[in-house]
Amino acid sequence: MLKINVVCIGKIKESFFRDAINEYSKRLSRFCSLHIIELPDEKIPDKTSSSVEEAIKEKEGRLMLPYLKNDCYNIALDLKGKQYDSVEFSQKLSNLSLYNSTINFVIGGSLGISKEVLEKCNEYICFSKMTFPHQLIRIFLLEQLYRAFKIANNETYHK
Repeated sequence: MLKINVVCIGKIKESFFRDAINEYSKRLSRFCSLHIIELPDEKIPDKTSSSVEEAIKEKEGRLMLPYLKNDCYNIALDLKGKQYDSVEFSQKLSNLSLYNSTINFVIGGSLGISKEVLEKCNEYICFSKMTFPHQLIRIFLLEQLYRAFKIANNETYHK
């Protein structure tokens, strides 16, 4: 069974987000072995400079790097990434699962993902050019993974 890790910065504090994550995690258990790896986020001062922001991203990135092994396919969720429609994403996931036993999806913190983490990733994907909270993107990812598996298995799911 395909193993999917969601390596992310920050804990989900809101119960409505946690409920959605738990629901999609349960649904996905039919199709893959899902692991959500929550890593602590750094406090962001009210007034920051670009160098402080880079230092924060680097510190968060160092926590992520041990999970991004070379024998896994690593995908960063990043605004500079490729956009897929749901059918294309399903085909991508199906193709990746033929050659990879583990796929890691990387979700950075509020400031994004460090250069070092991005360099470890095989590709970047983007759900939208709009900016969303990283907690909400986690739910988007799980929903799209579930949709991708449903499409790949020719099962109905609302369009």
